Amino acid sequence: MEQTNTEFELRGLNHCALVCKDMQRTVDFYSGVLGMKLLKTIDLPGGLGQHFFFDAGGGQAFAFFWFTEAQERQPGISNPRELIDPAEFHRDPTGFISSHGSMNHFAFDIAPEKIEEYRKKLMDKGIKVSEVMHHDTSPGQAAPEVTDKVWVSSIYFLDPDGVMLEFAAWQRPFSAEQGDRWDHQPATPMDVPRYRKAAEEAAAE
Repeated sequence: MEQTNTEFELRGLNHCALVCKDMQRTVDFYSGVLGMKLLKTIDLPGGLGQHFFFDAGGGQAFAFFWFTEAQERQPGISNPRELIDPAEFHRDPTGFISSHGSMNHFAFDIAPEKIEEYRKKLMDKGIKVSEVMHHDTSPGQAAPEVTDKVWVSSIYFLDPDGVMLEFAAWQRPFSAEQGDRWDHQPATPMDVPRYRKAAEEAAAE
C-alpha cells in the first residue's frame, strides 16, 4: 500500500508486545507450531520477568512479556471470549468483544492463495481454527466465497493464553466503486444507546 501519512513516515509495525502466563508454552506455540524464530530474549532487571521477540516477517517482530506478578486473564475483558467465526457469530455476536484498552486480536498478513492450505496445516497441528471468513461490503459484511466486493479473507485461532490471532489475506485495494467507505462518523460514548438499539433490532430479526 502507498504511503498516505503526511505527518510521520511510518514504515509499518516494528513490534507489538503482549503478556503471557508461561513463556515456555508461548515459545513452544509461536516457534514450534507457527514456526516463528526467536529473535531476542531478555531477562528483565529486578526479577520483573522476561521479554521475548519472535520474527513476524518483513522486519517486524511479535513480542511477549512474562511478568512475575501479572494478573490472570479475564475472557470478555482482557481478550474475547470466543473466536471470530462465521459459524458461531450469529449465535453470540458479542463473543469477540473485549474491554477498552485491550488488544482484541492480531492479524498476520498472508497470500490469498495460502489461506486454505494454512487453515488445514493449523488444524493438522491440533489447533482449533475458524471457517474462512470473506469480509465484504455487503450489509452483512461477509460472503460465502471471494467476490469483487470481498476486501480481505481471514481465519482466526487462539494461542495458549487465549490471544486471538488471525491470518489475513488482502483480496484487493480499497475502492469506493466496490463499496468501501471512509466517511463514517467516529462513535463516542454518547452513541452507545443508538448502537444498542440497532443491536436489539438485529437480534429480533
